[in-house]
Amino acid sequence: MHDGANRAERTAVVLDTNVLIAAGFNPRSNAARIVSAVRRSHLRAIWCPETKHENESLIRKIPPLSWSAFADLFDEGHCYREKLDLSAFSYVPDSSDRVFAALAHAARATLITQDDHLLAVRSLADIPFLSPHEFVRFTLGDDGETLACEPPSRLTPEQRTEEAAQ
Repeated sequence: MHDGANRAERTAVVLDTNVLIAAGFNPRSNAARIVSAVRRSHLRAIWCPETKHENESLIRKIPPLSWSAFADLFDEGHCYREKLDLSAFSYVPDSSDRVFAALAHAARATLITQDDHLLAVRSLADIPFLSPHEFVRFTLGDDGETLACEPPSRLTPEQRTEEAAQ
């Protein structure tokens, strides 16, 4: 196995619901590229019963989308079953997003989200909160599929400014 694949096996991600929804609506989006990388086992999607429930219940409320198109992303071997401490994430404005942040923290994973409220507080987190665009740009290889490097532990102010300009 080549080095990129070895790195990919170690790379754990937590996918916010909005990433799945974006992937469902736009198969050429960065969100869809990330979902595809999970399906090909280039990334490990970490989940817990609470995040799976939120993903499933919201996707089922959007008629053009089908839960069956996403159910395969929830590999039992990647389920995090320990109790999550949400109290450490009071800085996350939306209480329903705290479980995603707590899960990413507990699993030492990158949280991938399009939620502006989460991205606005990422400097307070000890794990990376990245948009799909940032994750693809900083992590996936030139083919947009294989992992070229580990996700940054945090975006530097220069990287955030550069991303905002694009």
